[in-house]
Amino acid sequence: MCGIAGVFYRDRNRRVEPSSLKAMGDRLAHRGPDGEGFLDAPGTGLVHRRLAIIDLNTGDQPIGNEDGSIQVMCNGEIYNYLSLRKELEGRGHRFRTQGDIEMIVHLYEEMGDRLCERLRGMFAFALWDRRQDRLLLARDRVGIKPLYYFRDGEKFVFGSELKAILAHNDIPCELDSCALEDFLTFGMVSGTRAIFKGFAKLAPAHVLTIHANDWHAAPRRYWRLVFQPDPVATAAQWQEAIEAKVEEAVRLHLLADVPVGAFLSGGVDSSAVVACAAGGANEPIQTFSIGFHEEAFSELPFARQTAKRFGTVHREEIVTPDAVRLIEDLSYFYDEPFADASAIPTFLVSQMASRHVKVVLSGDGGDEAFGGYSRYGHDLREAALRSFLPSWLRRGLLGPLGRIWPKADFLPRPLRAKTLLTNLSLPPAAAYANTLSWCRMPLRRRLLSPDLFGSLNGHQPEAALCEAFDRADPGDPLAGMITADTELILPDDFLVKVDRASMANGLEVRPPLLDHEVLELAARIPSKWKVHERQTKWIFKKAFERRLPSDVLWRPKQGFEIPIDAWLRGPLKPVFESAVLDSKSRVQTVLNSVEVDKLFRRHLSGTGHHGQILWSLLMLAAWLERFHRPNRNTSDVYYGSPPSYLHKTNPRVECQPK
Repeated sequence: MCGIAGVFYRDRNRRVEPSSLKAMGDRLAHRGPDGEGFLDAPGTGLVHRRLAIIDLNTGDQPIGNEDGSIQVMCNGEIYNYLSLRKELEGRGHRFRTQGDIEMIVHLYEEMGDRLCERLRGMFAFALWDRRQDRLLLARDRVGIKPLYYFRDGEKFVFGSELKAILAHNDIPCELDSCALEDFLTFGMVSGTRAIFKGFAKLAPAHVLTIHANDWHAAPRRYWRLVFQPDPVATAAQWQEAIEAKVEEAVRLHLLADVPVGAFLSGGVDSSAVVACAAGGANEPIQTFSIGFHEEAFSELPFARQTAKRFGTVHREEIVTPDAVRLIEDLSYFYDEPFADASAIPTFLVSQMASRHVKVVLSGDGGDEAFGGYSRYGHDLREAALRSFLPSWLRRGLLGPLGRIWPKADFLPRPLRAKTLLTNLSLPPAAAYANTLSWCRMPLRRRLLSPDLFGSLNGHQPEAALCEAFDRADPGDPLAGMITADTELILPDDFLVKVDRASMANGLEVRPPLLDHEVLELAARIPSKWKVHERQTKWIFKKAFERRLPSDVLWRPKQGFEIPIDAWLRGPLKPVFESAVLDSKSRVQTVLNSVEVDKLFRRHLSGTGHHGQILWSLLMLAAWLERFHRPNRNTSDVYYGSPPSYLHKTNPRVECQPK
């Protein structure tokens, strides 16, 4: 795992300043503490920060082909590189290293821009072709590894994280109000938009080629997950196929020249990955878990069951409210406002694991692939009910009734009539977007300052999610939900959370269940086997029923969350008041302070259940304090130095050993 950054000038004779390139690389030092490499060519500069995992001695980057005319640097791992290397050697290509990344330049020589179609792995890479004088960027199929870029009339600047781009001279950082509304809606900046105007994310499964004569070229998609259910195969056949494919994916993900451990949450997905990893390891693997004193939020007892069954070397720690001191650090590492509160336990379990291993496997992706989220069951029942109701009744009666119905977030979801009535009145895609929204209209309108809301020009954060949902078969609402989650929620929330938290601690996280062949297999399984008899992820659980403890398999789904509601009424109360409600806070420039104060008071009194929204406002305030300086360039702005403990032998740990 690594960090990459670079500059490509439209004037091909202009030199990239070495000091600027060095500053960009320094901003990514946490992603690659084991070394750095540079390429300096006319109009082009590349910098790579390395976390050495494979080919420890000769795997430095950028790395070229035989004559050096093609150079590549990559953040990630290519798991099928050995078979591809053998094939390329058979065609006469010569290799100088034993690593996976050198293979990319030779595959490019054979396939050009289509090379990503052959890669099996997680990656974001930059390839410079001197002969054609062009730069090619590519990102893996589901967006496990990040890649941002900025483009104006004279320069194209890219990096694994925004902070690397911001380290380059003369790049403006004007807040994008639409991105800010996206954040309030979903707790993240979604899609290809970034928090600053002029910046963008390269979308998952896309390549982008930059040439001086084709400066405004658009990214091109090379893969899309398509749901084509096979109605012939039996449940038993699917179970066998799932177990075999997951076993294969885990085996490939274990490939490394350093020890590999695993996150073990106590849920089905991470437990299945550990089961497969333990079966293929020559010695006990190391597993890492995080928990809470609040039993309702802690899965440690279930993690222990799995660890005991497979004889792992198991370590765990408890998160306490003191961990919220990480908020400022998170604003540094996440670059954009990011409000998934499970970033805190993810950061801490990564910090713990990094003291023992350099690589861990995770269970990320299992819920999206096999239908594991509780909301899938809820929304499927709503979809069934919606199909029986005439459209005039849904729009004419249920919609208005939902708007006036009192909000009751303190009740279990099945009893929240406001959400139910609203969802039944909407088309399926819009209903699912409403389910996923953290902050819905009209509350969003009230929380934003009038000036900022007026600049949105009718922006609709839910539109991209609805578009993804509607690409699926309209008769298969579960496929629509999974498509929307896979294309937006997964890459922009869950994978961002894990990437930044792990790389901040010099740790590589590999998710075997997001292997594209696993996803393609899952996309062929009919939805009736994924959510079956009201049991989510049924087919996956049946596939591992012989191997995992029944308590782990069949208990209700539990998210990786922190007790944020209680903490905001307790130890986080003065933090929120100081960071968000203080009149000197920068967040006051984008929010309506009167409405925010009302929301907070309702939460404190127990008449409202607004922890998720309030946490997002707190994270926005922390981000603005570090990042945003209106009307200044990034050369004036840079948001301080990295946290002081970074790369020290004994980093600060905001949790307690169990």
